[in-house]
Amino acid sequence: MTADEHYRKLEAMYLSAPCNAYFEPSMRIEEGRATVSIRVVPKLFHAAHAVHGSVYFKLLDDAAFFAVNSLVTDVFVLTTQFNVYLSRPVSTGEMKAEGRVTHAAHRLFVAESILADGDGRELGRGSGTFVPSKIPLGPEVGYGAC
Repeated sequence: MTADEHYRKLEAMYLSAPCNAYFEPSMRIEEGRATVSIRVVPKLFHAAHAVHGSVYFKLLDDAAFFAVNSLVTDVFVLTTQFNVYLSRPVSTGEMKAEGRVTHAAHRLFVAESILADGDGRELGRGSGTFVPSKIPLGPEVGYGAC
């Protein structure tokens, strides 16, 4: 399998996750990098009419996670720790998280991500550690034919 085929299978796996039917994201993966985008819609708001911080976490973690899994071709990786920093609220437009791997070793990966609005203003950032699991990448986790 080529690297590009691996990235497309990861993208399909991501979109097949049941929770993503709610968030309706898009994703693009390349070597050591991933970008996740969603439209800002009222169903994502907290009581003060801006996107809830849990959505910030999801996008930041997803971008960093898939940046790491782009480098791991045999198993699903796991987030073991993730820090989130929220910079500003958003209530319109689009949110886009860009993740990149900053350290890659056999059993431990570090990745960071930055979340921005449609005008490129930073909304938040995150960083975390990830480890390969024992869960094979295969149809059981939605990793299959594109």
